[in-house]
Amino acid sequence: MIEGSSTVEPISLKAKEEFKNKFSAVNVSVSGQGTGNGFKALAKGECDVSDASRPIKSKELKLCQEAGVKFYEIPVAYDGLTIVVNKKNDFVKSLSVDQLKKIFREDMAAKTWKDVDESWPNKAITIFAPGIASGTHDYFIEVIGKKDNKGMRSDGQTTKSEDDKTLVTGVKQDETAIGFFGYSYYQANKDELKAVPIVNPKTEEAVMPSIDTIESGEYAPFSRPLLIYANAENYERAEVQEFVDFYVANAAMLAKEARYVALPQSIYDAARKNIDEGKTGTHFLDAEGEKRSGGVTAVFVPENLSN
Repeated sequence: MIEGSSTVEPISLKAKEEFKNKFSAVNVSVSGQGTGNGFKALAKGECDVSDASRPIKSKELKLCQEAGVKFYEIPVAYDGLTIVVNKKNDFVKSLSVDQLKKIFREDMAAKTWKDVDESWPNKAITIFAPGIASGTHDYFIEVIGKKDNKGMRSDGQTTKSEDDKTLVTGVKQDETAIGFFGYSYYQANKDELKAVPIVNPKTEEAVMPSIDTIESGEYAPFSRPLLIYANAENYERAEVQEFVDFYVANAAMLAKEARYVALPQSIYDAARKNIDEGKTGTHFLDAEGEKRSGGVTAVFVPENLSN
């Protein structure tokens, strides 16, 4: 059973589909109820694999440790968190991180588009955003609010959901709406949504999310790794082992089929080596539970593995 991120769900569904072609007798269930819910299920022993659109947090690691649950951490793809507006929106040409703060942060919470930019219409902004159990929510807040300890707005102009399909539908149907979710969901609905170029804080250039800009890191600061976490004890069961091994061996292909960006082969090889050697834990937190900084290729190295 797979539980967790709705952003990673398309990749896991591809894995299920391809795996069933080889092992038709094995039942694989995939549910996308949010990264946080996936880690809760992992800690409770309620799933074999947890999908995650961000690395595990220290409190989630602690839950697993207290329950005696060990896991293999496996990065599977790059994603670009995509900010979208309604197709009929003809005034938002790009957005900076500061403008995103004005729109989404609880301490700013712009009421109208004119509050964000004087040249924009005096029309109410409607927000469609992932809920708090979503890793996409966590990643977005890390960019726009963590430094100032500020969270997402929760006023009457804001709708939150862990279901990305709900967010897509909301923005499609409201001409003054804005929302965000994983790149794959934008790609699947690009004929009915408008992706907004984001100003790279370092280059000050507005960059559209795409396979190339996500892979190169130009689409900053919203490029991120996607991961799966496999219960190490359950991995000893033949059907779980076969599925996880299949997932790791074909992760690059599965990522591309699900409209994400494959990671460097060295990352998949490192994950495979950890599994073969029975090395569990996370690379993204240090021994004190503090988050490591840097991209996946810099962080996912043997010396950073911590239990």
